[in-house]
Amino acid sequence: MTLDDLRAFTAVCDSGSLSAVARDLGCTQSAVSQRVKRLERELGIALLERRPRGVAPTQAGWILHRAAADGLVGLDHALRRLRDIQRGGAGTVRVTTGATTVRHFMSAGVVTFRRHRPRVNLEFQTENSSRRCFEALAAGTSDLAWITIGSPARGVELRPVLELPWVLAVRAGDPLAERTEIGPGELASIRHIRLPENSVSRHRLEEHLTRQGTEPVSTTSVADWDTAILLAELGLGHAVVPALPGWREPVAAYPALRLIPIPSLPPLAAGWAVRRWDALSPVAVEFAETVEAELTADGPPPGRERGPAVSGTHP
Repeated sequence: MTLDDLRAFTAVCDSGSLSAVARDLGCTQSAVSQRVKRLERELGIALLERRPRGVAPTQAGWILHRAAADGLVGLDHALRRLRDIQRGGAGTVRVTTGATTVRHFMSAGVVTFRRHRPRVNLEFQTENSSRRCFEALAAGTSDLAWITIGSPARGVELRPVLELPWVLAVRAGDPLAERTEIGPGELASIRHIRLPENSVSRHRLEEHLTRQGTEPVSTTSVADWDTAILLAELGLGHAVVPALPGWREPVAAYPALRLIPIPSLPPLAAGWAVRRWDALSPVAVEFAETVEAELTADGPPPGRERGPAVSGTHP
């Protein structure tokens, strides 16, 4: 049993196709099949079964797949850390984010990190949900994921970094634009722009509004927070959104936009998700801490004074 055999086997379990794995590995389908058969001979039990389309793990195969996948991810992390040490501060940090995360949460941190670590490769990949971010972490294709904190996922450690108070984004000149705050009952009459479907932010908001007996009418939905804010600025509706870092003075930068605090809604938490903090490379830890330091040093977003940052590991 070799590491290459286990890598090929777990890849086949994930894809359900010997030929697809062969293409990815740059070898023949027969070579991939021989690796799996070698495992089966050594263990004395069938690991894969033929299906009308491709293959699937047997019960024994699933047991080996779970154990091998966990072990290979941990081994890959260890090998990357050793390479980072060997390179003397170089290496790669792979970050999974939402579509607008870098702009709103990481821009200052990325600049500061790059100034101190010019040789480190930064790789950003975009996912459209926390679930997909968790999958990237579990697969070992990402070191860090910036997410809206919701329910914890199995095998993932969460570190909340900051709280985002809710605000109502409206166009200047709207009857609500001069308000200093908005109460929950007043949200029932807004032209609501719905947040991304299946997002943690939308789930949290709808949960709070339902608990308060408020159901605003909506005929518009968006794929990200930026689009919701833009549509509100254009006067096409009202957006209940988290107050993002850098939006403390919207009047100066966006004269047609107003952000009205909604203090009755509990804030939304955002922060890091990782597979294991103690398995991260030193440069990945440094990147995460640099982003945190820049965010928490920048002051509170509109509508709320910043409290102490929550730091630590959560199951």
